[in-house]
Amino acid sequence: MMQIDSFTSNDIPFLTLLQPEGWHDIVPVYRFYNTSSFCYPIKITIANEIVGVGTTILHNNVAWLAHIIVHPDYRNRGIGKLITQALIDAIDSRVCKTIYLIATALGEPVYEKIGFEIETEYLFYNNVQPINNYIPSSNILPYNQIFHDQILHMDQYVSGENRMFHFEQYLSNACLYVDNNRVEGYYIPDFQEGLIIATSSKAGIELMTSRLMTKENVVFPIDNIEAIAFMRIQGLEPFKTAKRMRLGEIRTVAYSKIYNRIAGSIG
Repeated sequence: MMQIDSFTSNDIPFLTLLQPEGWHDIVPVYRFYNTSSFCYPIKITIANEIVGVGTTILHNNVAWLAHIIVHPDYRNRGIGKLITQALIDAIDSRVCKTIYLIATALGEPVYEKIGFEIETEYLFYNNVQPINNYIPSSNILPYNQIFHDQILHMDQYVSGENRMFHFEQYLSNACLYVDNNRVEGYYIPDFQEGLIIATSSKAGIELMTSRLMTKENVVFPIDNIEAIAFMRIQGLEPFKTAKRMRLGEIRTVAYSKIYNRIAGSIG
């Protein structure tokens, strides 16, 4: 008999059986979900065996569905759809009218059947080499509390969400691109894959370049033509793509201002 329950810390040891090939280790991710008040992970069990998991991440009036995973032996039985629908049904639609997710090729047709629509596409690059003789711009500064509100407003403008509470703890290690005391971009290296948002292409490319001195990968929306052009100058094309999908009300998102995503779980 199939059963839906909350995922608890006692279930974490069983996640290794669900670990998808090519994904980052899901154990630390689910530990985070279990200890965060804005995350709501669930599990599907059959005969007391966990065959699928998924979680909801709430950013006030926006929800993200994340890490929807079905055990390989139980695929094509409608379990992925069941998990997704259970997560949706648990969201208070009176408060949260927009739901997002990043779809793998396996999951995309499942989400389309439920009603999700493709909003944009993310481009994935790998094996990026550091720029020779790169000298960081003098406009790149360490985080200072005086810029907090500027970052807050910029993030809300670009993302269309109120999610500062989620990444505020990582700001102390952020790098800012500041011109005439105005923040034009920020890079948060410790926040999952290293979020980069910039309202000017100069700030975005500078922060991307700085990040790529220590990282060999980057992921950003196909809408960011400045970032695509920068990667082509390096002789690189994306090696894969993934769809960002939405259920519910359309929100204004400035995809062209995203120079590196946060992660597959929250865009």
